[in-house]
Amino acid sequence: MGYDPDTCSLEQLTLAKRTNIDAANSSKIQDKRKHVPSEQELFAGIQSGNKARLAQAITLVESTKLADAQKAQQLLEQCLLRKNRSVRIGITGVPGVGKSTFVETLGKQLIAFDRKVAVLAVDPTSSKNKGSILGDKTRMTELSRDANAFVRPSPSGKSLGGVAQKTRETIILCEAAGYDVVLVETVGVGQSETAVHGMVDFFLLLKLSGAGDELQGIKRGIIEMADAIVINKADGDNVKKAKLAEVDFKRALQLYPPKENGWLPVVRSCSALENTGIKEVWEVIAEYLEEATDSGYLLEKRRRQNKYWLLQTIEERLKTDFFNHSEIKQQLTLVTEKVMRNETSPFRAAEELLQHWKDQG
Repeated sequence: MGYDPDTCSLEQLTLAKRTNIDAANSSKIQDKRKHVPSEQELFAGIQSGNKARLAQAITLVESTKLADAQKAQQLLEQCLLRKNRSVRIGITGVPGVGKSTFVETLGKQLIAFDRKVAVLAVDPTSSKNKGSILGDKTRMTELSRDANAFVRPSPSGKSLGGVAQKTRETIILCEAAGYDVVLVETVGVGQSETAVHGMVDFFLLLKLSGAGDELQGIKRGIIEMADAIVINKADGDNVKKAKLAEVDFKRALQLYPPKENGWLPVVRSCSALENTGIKEVWEVIAEYLEEATDSGYLLEKRRRQNKYWLLQTIEERLKTDFFNHSEIKQQLTLVTEKVMRNETSPFRAAEELLQHWKDQG
């Protein structure tokens, strides 16, 4: 639509200018969205603390596309050389225990201590539609807005213990971006927490009092992995129950041997909602890390974790290569039908498929 400056009114000319400016801005935004940053651009953005670039890098790492996987590996190699010394803390507990509130309160406490905090929160993925709510940013509104915090919700997918398969790589990216405390919040739905335990320095278990959770928690093998147990929601009428639960867990932990480094798991109570007891929880974590660092245990633990993730990566890669092999895909359909018709056993069918894959290799 054209405008003649000699015949148009001032209002029409103003509207025309605004329309042109809006169109130009819209075009710039679209161009930015179309642009796919290179590994060098992502790395430069991560190094400068650009949260948008860090988020793009994590998306790249989480991608299942082969081309993206190659770019992600190159980016990770660069970040490994530049990552800072950080503290990795795993936080788990049953749904409703207040993990998100606890993580946000702890995160704000750490920022007050001049720390930079990254939160990797894993949301459950539906086994039916593969979807995930990814609502942790909405639950951690204050923390996610802080300049010294980065909150990244990720779908759990099919990975062990509800931990996203790429969480460990994401930790490396966050460390390269200058975050010196990385909090990994797990789904906590009763699955094995081995995955998160194998990627953090300190493993914290959140519990509730008066919810029938105490005895169940004592039965679980997760207690053996916990470096500290924290009774959350110790506020209001629940304070007395929380203290009783604290005593019960302390007694229960006497039945377990000390950790490899001689550490005896600590039990504390807190209220993340009222921000009471959070500072004391961090003091426990700091004491553990100081002892583990001085004894050399922390360094040795990370070395073992690297070995564990090497083997896990090989296993995952072999599974991916096997199921993505074109001939295996065809054979798998036929063999599956035979198994379902009881014409062959699952063990025999699996052996034949694996042998066929070896022969093709």
